[in-house]
Amino acid sequence: MARTREFDEQKVLDAAMRLFWEKGYEATSLSDLTAAMGVQRPSIYSAFGDKKELFEAALRKYNQLHAASIRTKLKKFSSVKQAFRSLFEGIITKAGDSRPDIGCFCINTMVELAPHDPKFEVLTREHQLYLASVFQETIERGLESGELRPDIQAEDLAKNLVVSMIGLTVMMKSRPEQLFAEQSIALTLSLLD
Repeated sequence: MARTREFDEQKVLDAAMRLFWEKGYEATSLSDLTAAMGVQRPSIYSAFGDKKELFEAALRKYNQLHAASIRTKLKKFSSVKQAFRSLFEGIITKAGDSRPDIGCFCINTMVELAPHDPKFEVLTREHQLYLASVFQETIERGLESGELRPDIQAEDLAKNLVVSMIGLTVMMKSRPEQLFAEQSIALTLSLLD
């Protein structure tokens, strides 16, 4: 008879996600994980597999939460231009309010693991493509409402905005001058005009 888990799997996964997000895959030890998650190694292995499988589960959870958050932020405004402005300005605001050095967990994984691990190359690319589809839907909403110029290519612009968002998020890790970031956003968002 299998033993019932004595911990909330989602809570311990959240703890692992926060730790991996802050420290990265390589710098996070199993001792760090057991301390942060409040469970012993055998329980981690039983619930999630090895460290890499735990990292994958944490990244998948982060990607789902991040994508849902982006979608919600973009749907919050009836104006597509205002939705994107709020999203991009929020990256700057968030960096000022919290620890910008931890950045985005998915972007950190793109840098740390994706170049030499095919699984994480695919997972991070899938997230980029999903965000591009969310952006494209939002742009198409602006085209349908007449807010955006009819000659805008929704798919191409969506991909460009994803690249810009990723670049801005990475740049905010180094705490750039506010004006530098604001001017960058203004130029990026001018593509919607």
